[in-house]
Amino acid sequence: MITLQGLKKHYGKTAALSQVDLTIQEGEFLAILGPSGCGKTTLLRLMAGFMKPTAGTIRFGDTEVANSKHSNKPENRNIGMVFQSFALWPHMTVEEHIRFALKNHRFSQKRTAEEQAARVTEVLQLVGMEPFRKRYPAALSGGQQQRVALARAIAPEPDILLMDEPLSALDAELRISMRKEIKQIHKKLGATIIYVTHDQGEALAMADRVLVMQHGQIEQVDTPETIYQSPETPFVATFVGKANLVEGTWNGSHFTPAGTQLSWLDNGVSEQLKQKQLFPVRPEEWQLLPAEADGLKGEVIISQFQGTERHYVIRTDGQDYQVSLPIADPAWHEGELVRLQVRRRKTQYATEEVLLELR
Repeated sequence: MITLQGLKKHYGKTAALSQVDLTIQEGEFLAILGPSGCGKTTLLRLMAGFMKPTAGTIRFGDTEVANSKHSNKPENRNIGMVFQSFALWPHMTVEEHIRFALKNHRFSQKRTAEEQAARVTEVLQLVGMEPFRKRYPAALSGGQQQRVALARAIAPEPDILLMDEPLSALDAELRISMRKEIKQIHKKLGATIIYVTHDQGEALAMADRVLVMQHGQIEQVDTPETIYQSPETPFVATFVGKANLVEGTWNGSHFTPAGTQLSWLDNGVSEQLKQKQLFPVRPEEWQLLPAEADGLKGEVIISQFQGTERHYVIRTDGQDYQVSLPIADPAWHEGELVRLQVRRRKTQYATEEVLLELR
């Protein structure tokens, strides 16, 4: 178990991290998600031991590995690290990278030459690189190089695997493929994985829990489903799922969009969003109806065909809303007048589904 308590990191007068308190369970896959400059890489580097916190403590199990006065070096922590840049040595073959990790990782168990050879083969088979064991990095694709970097990190069987945006240098198709690989490896190894990314798709697809950060602070930490379906803050709502924040007024369990007589039933909106008089609606939760129907008046500003769905921008009284509809729904064209309604969705607050209705 990893415990972060009162963790802060300042660079001069700039606060990169402010009061981070977090417990990560043994064997958990935690994704740290946020935009550039939010402090996620700083948090990872503190856990790795590359820097010392300004305040607070880091504990691995019962051992305090860092505080404001002392920080154990990376080699004195039982961790593996996978970087964005792969960081492979050009003069070593694939199998030599794995053998180097087995020989030099301080916490790697002592093995005979035969046991080392068996472990190299086992790890290369796990990441699908056994046929390429004699190749040098220059003869490998980007995806293959990342598999080697991953194999090198897991070979010594570390307790904690730290991954800093490891897929960002790969193309879209390879990233999706590697997500599956990493998730399968996590299931087989059972190690704790801390995975830093700015890609919400990666975080939601792989992690047991997602930690969303902004301005060096934790905005929300929960399961992917809860983060997506029940965002607690405006930032989480817009950063994860790209929710539209509709302004209006809350009255008990009903919300009235500004400038209308409409009433929307509470579908699980957080107290913080209610206090700010906001109602989050994800792009796929909208319905587009003819102009004579009930709903928010709008005009189709942008219509984009995206294969399995169509993306729209609907402008209502100067406010633009993002809408994503299945390709099976009727197509709307730029310049058409429409009405926006919230799609019906079952919630814990009502046995019926969410309805957009006139008072």
